[in-house]
Amino acid sequence: MIKFTCKKEDMTQAINIVSKAVSPKSTITALEGIKLRLEPGKLELTGYDLEIGITTFIDCESEDSGEFILNSHMFSETTKRLPSEYVTYSIDENLNLTITGGNAEYKISALGAEEYPALPDIERDDPLVIPQGLLRSMINQSVYAVSTNDAKPIMTGELFDIREGIAHIVAIDGYRLAIRNEKIDFNGERKMVVPSKMLKEASAIMTEDNDKNCNIYVTRKHILFDINGFMIFTRLLEGEFHSYERSIPTEHITEISLKTSDLTHCLERCSLLLNEKNKAPVVLRLENGCIKLECKTAIGSLEDSIPADITGENIVIGFNNKYLLEALRAADTDKIKIHLNGANKAAKIVPPEGDHFIFIVMPIQIRG
Repeated sequence: MIKFTCKKEDMTQAINIVSKAVSPKSTITALEGIKLRLEPGKLELTGYDLEIGITTFIDCESEDSGEFILNSHMFSETTKRLPSEYVTYSIDENLNLTITGGNAEYKISALGAEEYPALPDIERDDPLVIPQGLLRSMINQSVYAVSTNDAKPIMTGELFDIREGIAHIVAIDGYRLAIRNEKIDFNGERKMVVPSKMLKEASAIMTEDNDKNCNIYVTRKHILFDINGFMIFTRLLEGEFHSYERSIPTEHITEISLKTSDLTHCLERCSLLLNEKNKAPVVLRLENGCIKLECKTAIGSLEDSIPADITGENIVIGFNNKYLLEALRAADTDKIKIHLNGANKAAKIVPPEGDHFIFIVMPIQIRG
C-alpha cells in the first residue's frame, strides 16, 4: 500500500497545468493520463503527448515511494470536487486508488507506470535566462504569424535567433512575418526553431513579472523551459528556416503615422462583413491627412476614414483584413508607422521609435 497526502490547492494547480500536455485521445492509453512518481515528501506529476511534456513537483506528506498513472480527467475532477483543504491518496498492489477528502471518498483504477513512454533526457547546464514578462510578450506578439500548414513543418514553429546580446523571435507563414527583438543578458549564440504549440503553453504559465526568470535549456534535439517550477519540454523542429532578414524592406516611398487603435477599430468594423463564405480585401486609399477604408461583400459594404500623417506617394492598397488586424493587435504602442513601397509590395509595420517589433503583411491585388 502506498499512501500520501497533499494540499488540494497545490494538487489542483499542478494537475491543471500538467494536463495541458496530456493527449485527450491516444492509441496509447497511458498517454491519456498523468504519471505520478512518489518519493518521501515529494510528488512528481508528468503529462506527455509525445509532442510536448510538462513536469512539476509538489510537496506531500508521505514516507512511501512508487509510480503509477491516473486518467487525467478523473484525477482532476475527483480532486477538485472534494470538500477539504487536504486530500489523501492510497493505492494498493492491484492499482486500486482511494481518494479521500472530508467525508467523501472516491475509488478509481490506476495504470502501471511501466506503460508510460520514456521521456527525453535533457541536460540542464548553461541555461539561457530571459525574464518571464519579456519572453511572454515576445512570444505573444509574434506567434500569431506562425503557419498552420503542416506541409512545411519548420514554419509551424518560431525561430529563436540569439546573437550579440539580442534575441530575435521570428514567425512567418508566407503571407506575413512577425519579428520581436530585445536585448538580453546572454553573450553566446543560439539558433533553434521551437514548435508554436509548446510556446503557447509556456506563455500561459509565465507571469508578466520581469523579476522572475525563465531558464531555457537547449540540446541538439530538444528544448526545456523551467518556469515557476514547471518544466515544459519538446523536440525542436528540424530543417532550414526562412532567411527572414531578406524579407524586411529597407526602403519605402510612403510612410503613414497613425494611432494604432484608430486603424484597429476600423478593421474590426470591417470584420462584421467578412467570413469564410464572404471574402474580400479591405482597401486603403491614402489621401492628404486621411486613410479611407472600403470593404464590400455579399453581406454589405463599409466606407470609413481615419486621420493619419502621410508622407510620400498616395497609394491605394488592399489587405487581408484578418492578417492586418492581427498585426495591429500584436503591436504594443499607442502609435505605429506603416512603410509602403507601392500597391503590390509588402507593408512594414514598426513602432514610432526603434524596432523592437517588425510586422510585415503582404498586400492583396485589387481587381479593377
